[in-house]
Amino acid sequence: MGNLIYAIIFNNYPDKLNSLLSGMKGMSGESLDVVTLDEISAVVSHIERAELIADQTSAMAFAGIIEKLEQHFTLLPMRYGSMLESVDLILKMLEKNYPDFQQNLQKVENQSEFGLKVFCDPEKLKEEMRLKSETADNPSAKSEEGIKKSVYLDYMNKKLKEHRLEEKLLNYIDLVIAEFTGKLTQLHAVSKIKKRSTATILIDAVFLLKKDRKDELVQVVKDSQNQHPELNFTLTGPWPPYNFVDINLK
Repeated sequence: MGNLIYAIIFNNYPDKLNSLLSGMKGMSGESLDVVTLDEISAVVSHIERAELIADQTSAMAFAGIIEKLEQHFTLLPMRYGSMLESVDLILKMLEKNYPDFQQNLQKVENQSEFGLKVFCDPEKLKEEMRLKSETADNPSAKSEEGIKKSVYLDYMNKKLKEHRLEEKLLNYIDLVIAEFTGKLTQLHAVSKIKKRSTATILIDAVFLLKKDRKDELVQVVKDSQNQHPELNFTLTGPWPPYNFVDINLK
């Protein structure tokens, strides 16, 4: 019988934690238990390794237990399938990693993670930029006539326009990110942002901020959506701080 580890928790209220766990069940309906070292506990369930199934349903059930714990306690979520064979091994793991656990728990205390994806139709957006650019540039008929006389120049001009449109798109993304992160700074949020993670996702970001500032974050997203109706802002969360834990277990 092994021990599946769900999360590492600041166990400042052991009676509250025991009461919460008494009404919860683990992956296979088994009871949840705690292994404690000083002020830090590992929430575990006793399960056979062979019972763990690597599929989406099981992973979601595992995540659901962590999310319920996160509603009541500061925690560090563990990866699905994190197991140790005995309580003694769990205690040794807590001891070896105690300073890192403590530091990371302090970093995420009373905070939640939120996700933001900003979607667009890139071709439609580029076309709008192209039309605006052509209107602003207003190239002369004489220069257009000269370009048409050369197939090579026509090709080069096309590539140059495509390059400039891509640059405009990247500059536009930078502008939206700067606007949004400027607002997040006022909320004292920590952010990790990726640009152009796919063709249709301009921005893929996660944020860590105080739980009591959720409504302010929602309003910031609404304001950004109103400011950029050509984009689609999708906010998710609150989640446990999956993307803000920096530990290499010893």
